[in-house]
Amino acid sequence: MSEKSRYSTEELNEFEELITQKLDRAREELKILKGSLNKTDEAGTDSTSAYTKVLEDGAETAEKENLGQLAARQQKFISNLENALIRIKNGTYGICRETGKLISKERLKAVPHTTLSIEAKLNQKS
Repeated sequence: MSEKSRYSTEELNEFEELITQKLDRAREELKILKGSLNKTDEAGTDSTSAYTKVLEDGAETAEKENLGQLAARQQKFISNLENALIRIKNGTYGICRETGKLISKERLKAVPHTTLSIEAKLNQKS
């Protein structure tokens, strides 16, 4: 029996459902992050102490940078998931871009947007 070279339509539908769920969740989280970023703009203080204001501004700036990084990371995750859906549609989903072999189901369930098998990922690090 030859080794499978791609997942069946049924299996691809399962992955598509999983990715769509993750995508919905990720978009909701991004919306919340963007909302938090906008709220920090509106959180002005009426403090009369200049020193306190400087400390608050510094903390606010750090929080904003942190939220900005989280939002950027979330946006990249969403983009990767959208690309995975495209690969499902064109029949290349689950095929390692380095080895050309099928990526294990376990790996795809854990990281549904991956384009590398464990073997290829480990070879990259060495």
